[in-house]
Amino acid sequence: MWVCDPAETVMGVGLARNLSEEVPVYFGWGGPPPEPRPTSVVLCCADAEQLPESIGHVRLHEREAGILVFNPYMDLPLAWNALRLGARGYLHAGMQPDQILRAILAAEGGEVVAPRKLLEYVVENAVHHCPDTLSARRREILGLVADGLTNAQIAHKLFLSESTVKQHLYAAYRLLGVRNRTEAAGLVRNGGM
Repeated sequence: MWVCDPAETVMGVGLARNLSEEVPVYFGWGGPPPEPRPTSVVLCCADAEQLPESIGHVRLHEREAGILVFNPYMDLPLAWNALRLGARGYLHAGMQPDQILRAILAAEGGEVVAPRKLLEYVVENAVHHCPDTLSARRREILGLVADGLTNAQIAHKLFLSESTVKQHLYAAYRLLGVRNRTEAAGLVRNGGM
């Protein structure tokens, strides 16, 4: 694992030391160790303005590793931006060390890890900032998704091509700030749109 801290803060050093008790850790900013290649990178980032550049720096050196952003506080806007920029997760200093390690291992297994409150934050902002951006057709398709219909069934029911249904769904996901049909269906069922 590579713990990456642009400012080489006490926060980053402490995190690296704590994790090194459980897994091999390389700490530094210039780039990862040559071998073995890290499967995950924990990027310490306290400043939202530096986040895109910092993630870009990590991606330049390590394209395949999953990035998790670590912050001193539970910062939901920063967490959301990190995920939008391609991070696999968000961690904060208020978490217990064993929680941080479990989250890192889950991200290495392909899961996206983030605070539970993040979904509420994303849904609330999507609803308040773009409630009227979904067309009637997209709302209709999302309603059918919430009813459990497949894309093929929706296409047949609405006399559309399956490709058109997929395009509407992808556009709706972006507007609502969700990643997949399960999250979108949950949003519809909970009255969030």
